[in-house]
Amino acid sequence: MRVSYKWLKDYVDIPVPPEELAEKMTMAGVAVENIEYPGKGLDNIVTARIEKISPHPNADKLVICSINTGSEVLQVVTGAPNVREGQVILLALVGAVLPGGRITRAKLRGIESYGMLCSAQELGLDPENFPPDQREGILEFPEDTHLGMDVKELLGLDDAILELELTPNRADCLSMVGVAREVAAVLGTALHLPEIAVREIAESINGKVSVTIEEPELCGRYVGRLVRKVRIGPSPVWMQRRLQAAGIRPISNIVDVTNYVLMELGQPLHAFDYDKLQDQAIIVRRGRPGEKMYSLDDVERELNPEMLVIGDAGRAVAIAGVMGGLDTEITEGTTSVLIESAWFNPASIHRTSKKLGLRSESSARFEKGIDINGCLLAATRACQLIDEMGAGETVRGAVDNFPRPQDNPVIRLRPERVSLIMGVEVPGDMIKEIMERLGFRAAPEGKDLLVEVPTRRGDIALEIDLIEEVARLFGYNNIPTTLPEGANTEARRTREQVITDQVAGVMVECGLMEIITLSFMNPRVFEMLSLAENDPLRNAVTIDNPLSEEQRYLRTTMIPGMLDIMSRNTARKNADLAFFEIGRIFSPVDGQKLPRETAALAAGVMGRTRGGWNTEPVPMDFYYLKGVMETLMEALNIRKYSIIPEMGNPAFHPGRTAILETAGERIGIIGEIHPGVLEKYRLNERACIMQVSIEGLIRASGGVRRYSPLPRYPAVDRDMAIVVGRDVPAVEINRVIRKTGGELLQDISLFDVYQGEQIKEGYKSMAFSLRFQASDRTLTDEEVNGIHEKIQQALKDRFEAELRS
Repeated sequence: MRVSYKWLKDYVDIPVPPEELAEKMTMAGVAVENIEYPGKGLDNIVTARIEKISPHPNADKLVICSINTGSEVLQVVTGAPNVREGQVILLALVGAVLPGGRITRAKLRGIESYGMLCSAQELGLDPENFPPDQREGILEFPEDTHLGMDVKELLGLDDAILELELTPNRADCLSMVGVAREVAAVLGTALHLPEIAVREIAESINGKVSVTIEEPELCGRYVGRLVRKVRIGPSPVWMQRRLQAAGIRPISNIVDVTNYVLMELGQPLHAFDYDKLQDQAIIVRRGRPGEKMYSLDDVERELNPEMLVIGDAGRAVAIAGVMGGLDTEITEGTTSVLIESAWFNPASIHRTSKKLGLRSESSARFEKGIDINGCLLAATRACQLIDEMGAGETVRGAVDNFPRPQDNPVIRLRPERVSLIMGVEVPGDMIKEIMERLGFRAAPEGKDLLVEVPTRRGDIALEIDLIEEVARLFGYNNIPTTLPEGANTEARRTREQVITDQVAGVMVECGLMEIITLSFMNPRVFEMLSLAENDPLRNAVTIDNPLSEEQRYLRTTMIPGMLDIMSRNTARKNADLAFFEIGRIFSPVDGQKLPRETAALAAGVMGRTRGGWNTEPVPMDFYYLKGVMETLMEALNIRKYSIIPEMGNPAFHPGRTAILETAGERIGIIGEIHPGVLEKYRLNERACIMQVSIEGLIRASGGVRRYSPLPRYPAVDRDMAIVVGRDVPAVEINRVIRKTGGELLQDISLFDVYQGEQIKEGYKSMAFSLRFQASDRTLTDEEVNGIHEKIQQALKDRFEAELRS
């Protein structure tokens, strides 16, 4: 909501500057996010009259203007095509600073120039806010405009615009009068609201218009007022300036009046060309299946029974609360206008606006809820403004279809309850005075107050709402700070929370950065991951009211989110990436409304690690990410796990993917993303991702961590290089070595893998470092050699391994 400080001062006394007002409003719960000064920087720009125009002796497209500023006559050289003698224009004097630069004394083709004639664009103003004939070329003003007037005063730019960030419950502040009431309550100053009354002609509205409400649940009130002898033209300059300050472009006097009342009173209005309504009838009804109409933006809209429409005797002429129709729009030939002022159901307007993709200032107010008792007043205000500007004559009376009139609710307010909730003693007289400052009637009844709340404050329905109002105006900063009282119990984290935090800590220690992505996913990810039609991951939970079609499903895997973050970073030239996320994935459960939620860890790497002065960058590939996984297993004291090659996942590269198993349970997957999937996500380098079930890690972790004393006897190291088939996994070789080596084999390390000219086709060389050690003696060469030979023989028997010399 944009609030003009100058306009606001017409309704309420404000003895403080805009900055102090913004602070006080924010402290009272109506946040002022920003203060904009429209005329900031527009100095040394004044009105002036062109007295004489002479041709430039050295340039055909330039002219020399003699310009009177009221205090002096200056010579200015210009190339503006629309200059003429006697014209009142804006002149930027020497020293003025415009968006294009500073104005200085200059010579143009040998002729001195002491300023510049200004267009809207050169002033940094939106040309759309000016009449069509002034959107190009210099700005022109009436000949009786005072010379030497500052541009800020002339265009109403000597103002401050307060941008309010309103919470959804404060719809009453979506108007200038509503904000004025709030300011009066906060500052304790007087309101000066306009007196609303209109001169009416002898003609009566009886029999001229009929209003039928077929859906009273969706339209609680409909008011119509008729204006005759309408003369279409521009609205007064003062009205145009106020609309521009509110962010609305002036159009014509009748349309501008409806927008002005919208901003002043918060009541959306619509103006119909009365003569274009069939049988001069208004019927508020639901749309019909297949029914269509052209809206004011010249777009054909398809209606349905879920939408509330305004119809005449034969067709739909407006989409209720959203947009009018092209068939009954106001044109230059309009002579009679029917002004609509109504209350529509907020949920209905929200659904219709969202369905049609149309959102306006009017629909925004209907969605949040307007004052049903303010409809007639707003329609009368519009007629009053039209009459005052001489744009039409108001017919006597109004059509007011109000099926279920609403009275102001009365709420009992207990002062002792106020003090209990606020934690500070608030005198009863102060509570009554605060209610009256808010415009609420407060009548004593015993120790309590009976407070009558106007329907414009739809956010107040209970006693606690009134207590909140007391607290706001009493001042949150005046409420003393106290520590909460009560019995404290020792809080302990669950095992799941402890292990989840431990997992996150290990990821950070390994150099990965934590990310958070949405729990929703795009339906297209199934194709982007090349998943088969019967893949279980396609069985996703559908969201009934998604934020957008791109977020229609709850995620069944965290891989798409990780790939999307990688893609976004790559597009921004971030090539070296290492991320992790701990989140939840969802799967539907037959017979249950809510899905099953499973906590999971996802990690993704791409590119290279950052090198240092004495370290080289390391590729973050499959083996790098596998090392991160193994570090995690060790930190969680998970000893018995297997990493098994996986060939059947279409999202991953065949031969560079593995399954993580613990106690025969599959708890995760790790691998390099398939090149086809990388291409769909626009990733031009290899990327590796793992996803592990947090619940699986919790089940596998734990047990007693065993510690061994420092060895008293030396270890014996032996290297062994063997040649085996290329498809033999290292984990199987490692398992055979470990089993054969027995208790004396303390450690196994694979330090080299080679495939090349010296190794026959289909085979690979693998080199292991073995460490033997006993806790009670020094091992002899004979003992070690014996075990070493048994290992070689076991590998030969199991894998047909050959010793490489």
